[in-house]
Amino acid sequence: SRAFLGAGAASVMVSLWSVPDAPTAKLMINFYEAWSQTEDKGQALRQAMLATLAEHPNPKNWAAFTLVGAM
Repeated sequence: SRAFLGAGAASVMVSLWSVPDAPTAKLMINFYEAWSQTEDKGQALRQAMLATLAEHPNPKNWAAFTLVGAM
C-alpha cells in the first residue's frame, strides 16, 4: 500500500490475508454499489462487509480487507 500511496493514490483497499475468490467478488461488488450511494469509502466497506457476512459468515472470507489512506 505504501507504494500506491507514494505514487499518488488517495487510498488503497488491501487484504491482510488470502481470501477465496467468491467472497472477495461479492465484497467488491457490494463495496462499489455502496460507494456509489455514499462518498464515504469507510462506510461503504462496512456495508459491504455486513452484506457479505450474511452470505459468507466465516470472518476469514471478508474480514481481511481494510482501507489505507484518505477515506
